[in-house]
Amino acid sequence: MDPVTNPSVDFSPISPIERRNSLEKHLQTRPDPKDLKDRNILHDTNAAPSLQSKAQELERQRATDSLKKGLGKRPEREELVERNILPDSTAAPAIQGHQKELQRHMRADSLEQKLQSRPKPEDLVKGGILHANEEAIKE
Repeated sequence: MDPVTNPSVDFSPISPIERRNSLEKHLQTRPDPKDLKDRNILHDTNAAPSLQSKAQELERQRATDSLKKGLGKRPEREELVERNILPDSTAAPAIQGHQKELQRHMRADSLEQKLQSRPKPEDLVKGGILHANEEAIKE
């Protein structure tokens, strides 16, 4: 490249001493191998560098095969609904919680309404459904 076409690039020669100082400075701030392994830049393996990519590929294939096997054994949605693991709902997952709460409130209201309209024990005794001595036992 020409300094005329790209004025931001410095093409002046660097002395060997400056180059060595620069290299030493960069080596001092170099990250340690553990940090590089944690960031998945360096691989924690004893394999030769030429074999590391193949080892990674084999590990990835093993994980893929394991996932496929697990997904193949997964039960169907209908079976999960029958076993009460999944809700039997066609509503969006974001509103299924609200749907379940609404159903619970509707059941509570229905139960309350049925309890309000049930006959009194005296009416059951008059109708011959409940005996007078059963009424005394329950109280």
